[in-house]
Amino acid sequence: MAKISMKTPLVEMDGDEMTRIIWQQIKDIVICPFVDLKTEYYDLGLVNRDKTDDQVTIDSANRTKELGVAVKCATITPNAQRMTEYNLKEMWKSPNGTIRAMLDGTVFRAPILVKGITPFVSCWKKPITIARHAYGDVYKNSELRVEGAAKAELVVTYPDGRKETKVIHEFDGPGIIQGLHNTDKSITSFARACFTYALDIKQDLWFATKDTISKTYDHRFKDIFAEVYENEFKAKFEEAGIEYFYTLIDDVVARIMRNEGGILWACKNYDGDVMSDMLASANGSLAMMTSVLVSPNGVYEYEAAHGTVTRHYYKYLKGEATSTNPMATIFAWSGALRKRAQMDELPDLEDFADRLEKASIQTIEEGTITGDLKNLIDIPEKNVVNTEEFLKAIAAKL
Repeated sequence: MAKISMKTPLVEMDGDEMTRIIWQQIKDIVICPFVDLKTEYYDLGLVNRDKTDDQVTIDSANRTKELGVAVKCATITPNAQRMTEYNLKEMWKSPNGTIRAMLDGTVFRAPILVKGITPFVSCWKKPITIARHAYGDVYKNSELRVEGAAKAELVVTYPDGRKETKVIHEFDGPGIIQGLHNTDKSITSFARACFTYALDIKQDLWFATKDTISKTYDHRFKDIFAEVYENEFKAKFEEAGIEYFYTLIDDVVARIMRNEGGILWACKNYDGDVMSDMLASANGSLAMMTSVLVSPNGVYEYEAAHGTVTRHYYKYLKGEATSTNPMATIFAWSGALRKRAQMDELPDLEDFADRLEKASIQTIEEGTITGDLKNLIDIPEKNVVNTEEFLKAIAAKL
């Protein structure tokens, strides 16, 4: 059988631990036997990021801007324990945060729905897509440990020397302090991406902050969304028969638990991080979640929404059997291949991406599953297999 051809390579960003193992298995079992895969490879595993002083992450993001489509494996964001474990030079920042900042993109995440897995929220009948702002806030923060009594101030110095100062807190003992920022440019890009995506999928857009408490920072998000909607998208939304809705973040959380779904829920960076995991878990599993970063100028980076599955990796290193769900990573590959095919006008490649997703879903619905789905899926017969066996079952359908 002749393999399906590609014109332009994908940017391939490899990752860490168990997902790194699965990454190679997916390529070997369900992609390369069918596709003449073309990628430009960047190793974003923690060892290589440390070796290159994280330059590899920057290089991969820059190349993504040039080629237009990337696919990324899950990666480690190191903490103190990882510093020791990997003997790191530095506690490197999140590669996702770096890439998102460089692409100035918005992350769109949605559950992978299969028959037999009923959402824990009984009223959810349609998928809920979360749009997560992918710049600034806590992921680009500056922070200090306050060692004792001190006055902490927020100071902004303009080019002409003018300063604005505000007292944050008068410490009478040790504490901590954190500085967050965002930009009008990035918030505007986020808003436009959300409104455009809502029109593409023909779904209502909900957006929420906590502007009653954060009367300057969060309120700026609210104002920019309102301006972009009124000036650029209101007529288009009315023509499409969809709605833009703003409220407080706690109100949206309450409303979402009573809603049937079929909406696009836009969140600030941290809110989106937390709520997308809640959404994934409530729909069954973090491994059943798609994730794509979309930049304002049409660059796409597809990834799995979950972490590196450390617990399974340690078992794997001991030679113990593991059954790790590869669905989110499969859908990262299929999403990237589909987008590459659409950009390069390759209908065979686009059809393959569709068939890969259908074969993966059918494999689960017919009872061949990984261990995480055993107690979630309601079907008469279940055959729990390891990751490699699961992928081979998908390849047989392909």
